[in-house]
Amino acid sequence: MKRRLAAVVVAAGAALAAGAASADTKQLNFGIISTESQQNLKADWVPFLADMEKKTGMTVKPYFAPDYAGVIEAMRFKKVDVAWFGNKSAMEAVDRAGGEIFVQTVDVDGNPGYWSHIIVNVDSPYKTLDDVLKSAKELSFGNGDPNSTSGFLVPSYYVFAVNHIDAKTAFKRMVTANHETNAIAVANKQVDAATNNSENLAKFKRKFPDKFAQIRVVWTSPLIPSDPIVWRADLPADAKATVKAFFLDYGVKGADVEREKKVLAGLQWAPFKASDNNQLLPIRQLELFKTRSKIDADSKLDPAEQKAKLAEIDAKLADLDRQIAALKAPKTN
Repeated sequence: MKRRLAAVVVAAGAALAAGAASADTKQLNFGIISTESQQNLKADWVPFLADMEKKTGMTVKPYFAPDYAGVIEAMRFKKVDVAWFGNKSAMEAVDRAGGEIFVQTVDVDGNPGYWSHIIVNVDSPYKTLDDVLKSAKELSFGNGDPNSTSGFLVPSYYVFAVNHIDAKTAFKRMVTANHETNAIAVANKQVDAATNNSENLAKFKRKFPDKFAQIRVVWTSPLIPSDPIVWRADLPADAKATVKAFFLDYGVKGADVEREKKVLAGLQWAPFKASDNNQLLPIRQLELFKTRSKIDADSKLDPAEQKAKLAEIDAKLADLDRQIAALKAPKTN
């Protein structure tokens, strides 16, 4: 699988190889994760990227891939310079692709984040998450991309791990798709339930109001931090300064503020705010909690090995707790 992905990325990125941002080329390749069809993503992103090109003086090229891993791998092979990720995919980009968070999206309604959902058809007899889980063996389920925060990581823990359920075997049939495809599948009764999130459902309602009317939410997660924008940490300092200034000024300063706000609203966002890799700390906790639950429930593991693995995870969780507490502590002069 990894070889296939690497081959796809290398082949798809070959034509872009000369385009990595630098003082010489002034080209920036912008990665966009596949939350919905490429056609719909382009419609929302093209105005924003056109403004980015105009205001930074760089040539900005969108980079699409069939899944989240394609954008992560593209950043690793330096075919993508800046990218929009969810927190889970951003964590992979930071850890494996030399990425670094520099700004964070803000929900169009001013919410400090967004929510993962489990959705069913409006005619479904299943009214709650418990209803879905109790009948799982009879149901088809649309899961999200493995690198999606709201479509995979969050429900993997809060829906499945805490309930000691293996999602891979719990359902009669499981399919993996992006948010838009899963929403359409639920609306069309092609799957019984699926993952999604509040931001994507808002876009889905705007683009497909008739199909949105066929969807009902049966579960909502705790708040998820808003999506980060990630650049390659090795980008030239001048390119970083130019790009960061564009993001923080967009929809905030200048003569086109109101039009820019409308462009952002099309992406379900308000103006950006500064951020860094620390926004991933709760996501790292979640990933560790999920792993801990799986190890703790594994009756086939040697008890000594199980104890050692749990102790290792607990130490990592304690370290993350300390880091989060330090960030929340009042600053002293």
